[in-house]
Amino acid sequence: MEILVCIKQVPDDSVNIKMNPATNAPDLDIATPIVNAFDTYALEMATRLKEAVGDSTITVVSVGPDKAKDAIKTCLAVGASKGYVVKADATDTISTADALAKAVAKIEEAEGVKFDIIFCGKESTDCASGQVGTMLAEDLDVPVVPNLIDIEMVDGGVSAKQETEEGYNVVEVATPCVVTVTKPEYEPRYPTIKSKMAARKIPIGELEVGGVVAPAVTVVANAEPPKKAAGVKINEETLEESMAVALGMMRDAKVL
Repeated sequence: MEILVCIKQVPDDSVNIKMNPATNAPDLDIATPIVNAFDTYALEMATRLKEAVGDSTITVVSVGPDKAKDAIKTCLAVGASKGYVVKADATDTISTADALAKAVAKIEEAEGVKFDIIFCGKESTDCASGQVGTMLAEDLDVPVVPNLIDIEMVDGGVSAKQETEEGYNVVEVATPCVVTVTKPEYEPRYPTIKSKMAARKIPIGELEVGGVVAPAVTVVANAEPPKKAAGVKINEETLEESMAVALGMMRDAKVL
């Protein structure tokens, strides 16, 4: 079985990003680039499927600059077998999905394979649009199942456990297909020193993808979210008096 996992290198979302007044853009230099969290869940799910099925190969692909190779190397240390970085002028979800679709065709031609399942994270932590996976499926003209929390092989395809607001659905879909992964009930595995050393020896392919559709979205301006106003302490002598003051403040603010 041939599996493809699409990943994105993003700034570490545990770091508090500030605006750079000189560029009027987020100052991303203070945050270490890492693999997008939902993509790590997608890779872990793909790796577990590979281990359950056997005789499978996981290829990782990322649209981005040369430094995206660091993210790919991390993936090679925790289950992936091959990696490609895609050079393309892709700045929004439409152009990124188109670049990935063209990359899929190039990798399949170069490797002489056909991907059975393409895994994507539900969304990226920097943009959180949640659109690339479904757009990629549209470009490839294959079915898509979003928001997976588990997957297993069945005759003729896969059985996907899809998270919903009420619980989950079990969806069976034929391969080839695209799935997007939310947070499952398990955590991604960590690389070992041995696996890191082995990953360093694996060459990462580079793909030039031209003719990508023009981005449909342009960032007009960036702004920090408004700062929260300071809270008000109510410290009356009794609980009843404090409640009365709080209710009076809510009435004045027309909350009630």
